[in-house]
Order: sequence, then structure tokens, then C-alpha cells
Amino acid sequence: MGCFTFVKVMMVLFNLLILVGGLALAAVGIWLNAGGDSRLQILGMFSLNVLHFVNVGYFFVAFGGVMALLGFLGCCGAKKESKCLLIMFFSIILVIFISELATAVVILAYSSLFENVLKAWSTPVLKEQYGKDKVVTDMWDVTMKKLHCCGFTNYTDFNNSYYYEENGDIYPPSCCEDPEILCDAENALHSDIKGCYEHLTLTIKKKAYIVGGVAAGVCGVELAAMAVSMYLYCYLDKQGT
Repeated sequence: MGCFTFVKVMMVLFNLLILVGGLALAAVGIWLNAGGDSRLQILGMFSLNVLHFVNVGYFFVAFGGVMALLGFLGCCGAKKESKCLLIMFFSIILVIFISELATAVVILAYSSLFENVLKAWSTPVLKEQYGKDKVVTDMWDVTMKKLHCCGFTNYTDFNNSYYYEENGDIYPPSCCEDPEILCDAENALHSDIKGCYEHLTLTIKKKAYIVGGVAAGVCGVELAAMAVSMYLYCYLDKQGT
């Protein structure tokens, strides 16, 4: 078996797996949308009414569709030795790769700005909707309990909030070490529970090697896919001349 034939077969098999995986993911998304919120219980903490913010089913359909498209282009392009399909496959992977790099650069360059924007959005939601809107309340309660954190920055995010005033100047139980006691200002101050944003930041920093490794692995697969598709394209182009 020659080098071209081997690369062609591996390209077909690899993209066939991507195609099947994409179709399966899209099918799960359609199933979730058809079944409503009840089927989102399989997603753990997303089993809350998170669909008011992010429709998980539609995300699965969209992401699965993109995967299926890439798998189809790569598989058919290699199988039929179509330069058009191969260059389309290469172009889509290239766009995704550049988008990922651009996103990483923006996050690194504007991390402090991102924190300020996120705080400007989340703090008013905590003050106005926590304790009033069940979706917001449940989402924050699950987050604060699982991460053992309080508010976005700390317990002071709840000062003069709807929950604080309706409960007689009391903070949510997650803002104190002992959830059985009344979480007033003194107990919240002594408990010194960190904000959820800081907790997430510390967790990500601790797992930086894992996150970086996964990101590097994804980029490596994309580079390999682009290299293989370009090799097949150049070989076919050379054979056609």
C-alpha cells in the first residue's frame, strides 16, 4: 500500500467517525428539544430551567451539524478524490483554528475587562432577581453550593438586594460556613467565603496544565487534519497536471 493510499484510507475512516459522532450529537439535541426540560435531568446541574439562558439541545444540534459537515466533506473528499471537497474541508478547519487562536488571544489580553463586564452583568442580576426569579435563584444556589462560594465577588454582592431586604438583612446560607445559622453580616464576614468568580479562576489556574493540554491536543488534531487534507489535495492536483 502506497503512502497516498494509506493516508486516503485513514482520512476516510477518521472523518467517518467524525460524521457518525456529529450525527449522534445532533440526534441527542433533537431528542432533548422534543422531550422538553424533563430530559435535561441527565445533564446534572443543567437540569434546572437553564433553557431560559442557553438551550442545550439547540447547541448540540448546531455543534453536531458542524461535526457532521466536516466529517462528510473529509470522508467524501478523500474517498472520491475530490479536490473541491478537500479544499472546503481544509478551509473550514482553518477558520475554526484561527477563531480558536483569536479567542485565546482576546481572553488573555482582555481578561480583566472580561471580569469587569461579567461583574457588571451578574451583580445586578443577583441584586434584582435572586430570591425573586426561581431560575436565577436555583442556578446560583447550585453554583454556590457546589463551588462553596458566595456571590460574584463575595457576600457584599447581596447588600441591598431583593433577597437581603426580603429576609431581614440576611444573606444566602452559602455565604456562611455553617448553613444552619442565620447568615447575617457578622457571620458572613467571619466566614470569609470567596466569590464564585475567584473560585473559578483559582480552579482553572490549578488545572491549567490539563486545560492547556486539552487545548493543545485539539489544535494538534486540527493541524494534522489540515496537513493531511492539503497533502491529498496537492497529490491530486499534481496527478491532474
